[in-house]
Amino acid sequence: MSRWYDPIMTGLLRSPLHGPVSNSIVLITVTGRKSGRPITTPINYVREGDTLTTISFRERTGWRNLRGGAPIVVRLNGRDMKGSGTVVEKPEAVTELLAHYLRQVPQYAKYMQVTLNSDGQTNRDDVRRAAESRVVVQVHLS
Repeated sequence: MSRWYDPIMTGLLRSPLHGPVSNSIVLITVTGRKSGRPITTPINYVREGDTLTTISFRERTGWRNLRGGAPIVVRLNGRDMKGSGTVVEKPEAVTELLAHYLRQVPQYAKYMQVTLNSDGQTNRDDVRRAAESRVVVQVHLS
């Protein structure tokens, strides 16, 4: 399901004015597994080398198109790049990756109802609980 602001973000990320949002949002285009049509979606991400990581709710369906190394195109910093997507669904692995993700972007912890201690470390039980309703999507750039 498309969110009301997706067309706005898509237009912004394809424009010369993408700069202010390109450090945290990319466009991914993947072929729909049922429709066979290209689907473009803006997503928040964290980058480590050639890997972009994002988190999605399990109840959403778009991430399912990325299972098994699906080929994708990523609009990153004003350029289209090829890559492949993988999905991490096992709760233990999601917990580990989610904890790592939140260490990189602690401002998302509140949104995910994960408390941080004074050292910025995540509460393990909170992360485990958040992981139950989420998957981790990783995009590997070519």
